[in-house]
Amino acid sequence: MSTQIFYADTVLFDMDGTLTDSIAAVEAAWSKVAKDIGQEPDYVIAATHGRRAVDNLSQFKPHLKDHEIGREVERFEESILYFADAHDLHGHLVPAGRGTIESPISASGSPLEAASSVASSTADTPDLTPDTSAPDSRTSSFTASDVRRASFGSRLRNMLSLAAHLRVYDEEDLAEAIEDEEAVLDTSEPNQKARKHVLDAWQLEAASVDRSVRILPGVRKMIDSIPAGRYAIATSGAKTYAYGCMKRVGIKPPPVTITADNNRLKAGKPAPDPFLLAAECLGYDASRCVVFEDSPSGIRAGVASGATVIAVCTSHERSKIEGCGAHYIVDNMEKVKCEEDEDGRLKFNLEL
Repeated sequence: MSTQIFYADTVLFDMDGTLTDSIAAVEAAWSKVAKDIGQEPDYVIAATHGRRAVDNLSQFKPHLKDHEIGREVERFEESILYFADAHDLHGHLVPAGRGTIESPISASGSPLEAASSVASSTADTPDLTPDTSAPDSRTSSFTASDVRRASFGSRLRNMLSLAAHLRVYDEEDLAEAIEDEEAVLDTSEPNQKARKHVLDAWQLEAASVDRSVRILPGVRKMIDSIPAGRYAIATSGAKTYAYGCMKRVGIKPPPVTITADNNRLKAGKPAPDPFLLAAECLGYDASRCVVFEDSPSGIRAGVASGATVIAVCTSHERSKIEGCGAHYIVDNMEKVKCEEDEDGRLKFNLEL
């Protein structure tokens, strides 16, 4: 083992795979997209990692019009959070035969209360840095009609919770209760019975596996060691997903949090734009920043920005990221220590 010491002025973090681990929920959501469009899940998952949902959905659903893509991104990100929460909310549900679920009421309170609590956690995401978060026509955004109706994910959680409370799982009632059926299957599908069965299957599968969002090793200590105003987050996730993930693990988003639906971004990773914008908002040149990243596209984005890049092997094997240009590669953030030096710079000590 060797050590390396270097200095920088500020830190730019990627989020998922670097600060948080929601890979299981993300892959489940992309697997569902793959099945809906008739593609192999492994292919879609490999092609989408580290890139913005808006870019991925535009690629895999080219029929979407500009005015439709924002809502599609929102629905997709709601589905990630649904997969992340489903086991905790509904994992006690046990299929007992067609049309029914035998289920005790959760000891922590009624399922309806639990669903309401989780649903609200995705509805109160704060605004981002001034002048950085206004949506454009190809990003995730809310319209007046969206505000008037509950989101697909919220309604789905509430209906499953009601089913648990009554110990009855009525496919027809559940399907009729969800207005946005196209979020589950294409509305042109003539077989209504098949639609209900697919809806039933993916919900039950989601509840059967624990895909909870988790904070990664060393992250909390690292964040706590950096002075206020000296770090930012630049993520390929849009606001619904990014703030939802951080809230679930107790990370308070810093004032400068650059999400994929930021209208000042001309391109997402592997372009350097997210890190360049984050550094600009902090008031530093990117060349004086440290970037923490986990994915090949994110590492390349950090290198292209001119920052010093520390790659963490938290979502990819070392062999998959060694050729991406990172200045340093560590197992996880526990291998990095940060402290403020006497001259005000940030001193980093790495175990390599």
